[in-house]
Amino acid sequence: MANHVCFIVPPYLLEGIAQSPDTGAREVAAKTISLSHKLRDDRLQHFAASSAPGSRPQDAPSTSQARSIVPDYLLEHISKAEDVDEEVKKSATQSLALSQQIRDGRQQTLAEHPQHAVSKTVAHFWRGVYNMENQGSEDDDGQSLPGEPARLEGQPASSDQTVNQAYDSCLKVLQFYKDTFNYDSIDNKNMHVINSVHFGSGFGNAFWNGQQMVYGDGDDTIGNFTACLDVIGHEMTHGVTQFNSKLEYEGESGALNEHISDVFGIMVKQIVEQTTAEQSDWLIGEGCLMPGVKGVALRNMQSPGTAYNDPKLGGKDPQPASYDEIPAWVTQDEPSRNNDFGGVHLTSGIPNRAFAISALAFGGFSWEKAGKIWWKTVTSRQISPHCTFIQFADLTVESAKKLYGVSDARTVRNAWNTVGVVRHI
Repeated sequence: MANHVCFIVPPYLLEGIAQSPDTGAREVAAKTISLSHKLRDDRLQHFAASSAPGSRPQDAPSTSQARSIVPDYLLEHISKAEDVDEEVKKSATQSLALSQQIRDGRQQTLAEHPQHAVSKTVAHFWRGVYNMENQGSEDDDGQSLPGEPARLEGQPASSDQTVNQAYDSCLKVLQFYKDTFNYDSIDNKNMHVINSVHFGSGFGNAFWNGQQMVYGDGDDTIGNFTACLDVIGHEMTHGVTQFNSKLEYEGESGALNEHISDVFGIMVKQIVEQTTAEQSDWLIGEGCLMPGVKGVALRNMQSPGTAYNDPKLGGKDPQPASYDEIPAWVTQDEPSRNNDFGGVHLTSGIPNRAFAISALAFGGFSWEKAGKIWWKTVTSRQISPHCTFIQFADLTVESAKKLYGVSDARTVRNAWNTVGVVRHI
């Protein structure tokens, strides 16, 4: 697996905020973009220095890419939007800067706390929530992580609701993996799970950095990350993927990485709410858009491209719903930070929709059939580092056939055909 920080807010959303009319929002988004780039570059340097030929995904968790929930392009839009106040623009700018710094990764997260960075076989889950007290900037390269202990496994509730949200939701995700797939913690060896909250000043993102989860407080445009179970499920799943595949974080393989996190993030949300595929809203980050923002979530898995439509966010949600709608720049330009590494947050909407279509076709709860098909695929060790959409589609069809037979395999194939990922023979 490649070496990026996994942010929940995609670059295009940060970029949108960075171009918002609201000066405050623009400045914050721009800062977040800048810091995100710096962290991403640093992670690349660390990866180049520490990677070894022939290692398995489990052998080197520190080399994984940091993944964020909010893409850079969205923060960029907010930081430049004309109808966003100056404080929000400033927050988006700062969040973008910090996200980029983290993703590039000069820091080695938990360098001073190595006992929490390794897998340990223990009888029960172990969670730790740490308070960054709004520390963490371009200047410290993330070395201040994880912060001060705020609530460790078995301790009573904190007076800080954000701490409690991270602590409680973390357990729900761990329990989901254990109960549904008999999978223990993030690495299947009951590794300790570390969460840092209140990261940065107005940092509008959440991410997995290869060793732990990190959550910013956000601003008046994007935030509320620890209150969104699917966001926490998304970021923790980046860790699960890290230990089960070597997907490169660019192009279609990078989009599949984001897709897998959305799939299991939405299933955690659905299982806790006990909603069927038909009842689900299929929204990722439903509570992350603040009041006044014209939108319902960061992404809509069932209907990509419909999550929001607001000048503060750069206009309309740009996710394509089918393969033939992918913008030309995604395939024409070399993957880089300037194009979200080949649109990894953008094109992930295509496989997201294929999963939603499959789950809806099967009916009932998504984790009972569609989820098990995707899980078998993710843990099959058959996913290549540069896996394409059609290759992944083939693997899900094969998994469906092995688990449930030809008829259900055909259902999965039809879902992929619907989104334009077609096997031409």
